[in-house]
Parts: sequence; structure tokens; C-alpha cells
Amino acid sequence: RASHTSHRSSDRYIHFKRKQLTSAKRVKLEKHETSWIPSQWKCLQENPKPSKEKRDCISESSSQQSSEVSSCQSTQQHQTELDSIFVELEEKFGTFVKNELQTIKMVLSADVAECTGSGKVGDERMCENKDQRSNREALVNITVRFLREIGQDKLADRLQKKTLAAVCQREVKSRLKQKFEYVFEGIAKAGNPALLNQIYTELYITEGGTGAVSDEHEVRQIETASRKAARPETTIRQEDIFKLPPGRHEPIRTVMTKGVAGIGKKLLTQKVVLDWAEDKANQNIHFMFPFTFRELNLLKEKTFSLVELVHHFFTETKEIWSFEEFQVVFILIGLDECRLPLDFHNTQILTDPAKSTSVDVVLINLIRGNLLPSARLWITTRPAAANQI
Repeated sequence: RASHTSHRSSDRYIHFKRKQLTSAKRVKLEKHETSWIPSQWKCLQENPKPSKEKRDCISESSSQQSSEVSSCQSTQQHQTELDSIFVELEEKFGTFVKNELQTIKMVLSADVAECTGSGKVGDERMCENKDQRSNREALVNITVRFLREIGQDKLADRLQKKTLAAVCQREVKSRLKQKFEYVFEGIAKAGNPALLNQIYTELYITEGGTGAVSDEHEVRQIETASRKAARPETTIRQEDIFKLPPGRHEPIRTVMTKGVAGIGKKLLTQKVVLDWAEDKANQNIHFMFPFTFRELNLLKEKTFSLVELVHHFFTETKEIWSFEEFQVVFILIGLDECRLPLDFHNTQILTDPAKSTSVDVVLINLIRGNLLPSARLWITTRPAAANQI
């Protein structure tokens, strides 16, 4: 039994050794057997084809890397373009600011009367478009703010006032142009509108009279005039109504235009105002304010100052409370239609344009020259009503 055990034990030992040898041989054999396989096949065996998940992962990784590179290049290109654009912007800004500051300096270096002798307040360029005006006004506002920051409040106030007047003038001109550009032919507004500049016929205007008024009926005046011996007459062009005649040195403050009903007095005033609004004539005048007595009659029971009266009819000027610095023309149309009590003998004297009173008192003192003596007046009337003044 012991021998049998010994034999079985020996057999197990031999079998164990055989296993080790077999394993070693197997490794050696495998190496030997694979030595004839081509290198590319070995590569495929050592690096087997990746699974679908791995292929997707590799593809996504490659795409992400490519996208990052492309995005980086795009960002760099965009930054380069921005740098180039802003260099050009800086040049344009610099040129614009330099030119406009030079203009502002010229405006501030002169009195209002000198720098606005053309009638364009604050050297306003009326031919520019809306965007150009907006840019200029924005720069002026910035300049006003910086002037205050460096303690130049007086200069800031002057610049602000002139700029404000320029804006108001432009808006008044625009409104008057819109109002008088077209006229309606026929009864009231039943006819078709026509351009005033196309249908207007110049009136034959003659100079005559020094303020003396005839109360003779206008028909008899025509008859009397026709019987008078022919004598030389001085004709006046519509754009020269306020120009000084030869030999006269004092400025003309008040002009009265007399004419029979329907001759075209009102149309004449509209044409003069339209030419001013379109920058064709009288550009030495800063503001023209036409009033009709029909409109003024409606304010008979109300009180206004002269400034408030202007603001009432021309809301564009509400930011201006003093007109002494500007050349202003008041046009009073249709004195023969006036229903206000114009008493030039018993009316109180008024010299403050900001003081409120009745409209007739304001008009009387304006005509007398107590209010805004620097202003000019143009009154139109039928001959029979001229004696009210």
C-alpha cells in the first residue's frame, strides 16, 4: 500500500513537471509559429479594430479638436478685423471732433450779432441732413458738459443758448415752409392745392407816404390816384421791404403795406415768409413771426406777455425767453380785420416783454416801440383801416 502511494505520488510529481515543460514549450512554440505572419497582420492582431463606441469617441475627440482650432482661428480673425475697424473709427472721430470744435470756437469768439449775421443762428448749416445735425448737436451737448467740468460756465451758457436758438430757428422755418408752401385755389379749401412758388405773381409795390393816413374811401382813393399827373414812382421788390433806401442811415422799423381787398397783400406776406424759410432771402433775419388779426381777435379776453404770445403761436420757441439778441420781424396781417381796442392815446406803457397783460396793450406797445425796440414790424391793411394806428 505504501508502494502504491509512493507510485501515485511520484506520478503526480512527474505530471506536474510535464505541465511546466509543456507550458514553456507552448510559449516557445507560439513564438515560433507566429514568426512567419506578415508584419501588417501582426499589427492588426496587436491592435484590433476598435468597437463602435470607441470609434465614436475617437471621432468626437477629433471633431472637438478641429472645432477648437477653427474657433480659435475665427476669434483671432474677428479680433484683427475689429482692430482695423476701430482704427478707422478713431480717425473719423478725430477728424469730426477737430472740425466741429473749430466751428464751436469760432461761434464763441464772436458776439451773437457778428457770428449770426447770415441769419443762421450759431453758424447752423441748414443744408445738412438730419443725421448730421443730430451728430453736431450731440457733440455740442458734450462740449457744454466738459466746459462746465473745467469751470467755464459762462462759455457753456453762451454755447447752449446759441445752439438752442439754432434749433428753434430751424424748427420755425420748417413749420412755416410747411404752412405756406401750398395755397388753395378756389373757394376756401375746396380747390386743389398748388405750390405758391409756381403760381405767385409779383405785386407792383411802390414806396410812398411817411405815416400820414387818408381816411378817404379806398374806391375814391383809386379814382383820385388815376387823375393825378404821372410822376416817377419808386418800386420796391418784395425781398427789399426792410432794406435801407439810398441816402437813409436809420434802420426801418415799421412798414405798412396798404392795398384794396383782394389785391394780394396776404399772399405777399406768405411769399416773403416762404422765401425766408427756404433760405432764399432776408437771411439777416433770425426769426419771422406772422400773425393774423383774425387769430389775435380770439385772444381778446386773455392775458399774455409778448414772449408768451410768441410761444402760444410758435411753440417751437418755448425754450427762448429773450429775443433782444436776435433780429426779429413781426408780421401783423389784416389790420382791417382787427377787433381789439387799439387805443394809442390812453394805453399804459409796457417795456417788459415778459410781463403779462391784455393782447391789445401788448400790440400797442410793440407798435410804439416800447417792447423790443430792435424788432421790426410789417403791417398789412386795407387803406380805410390804416387810421387805427
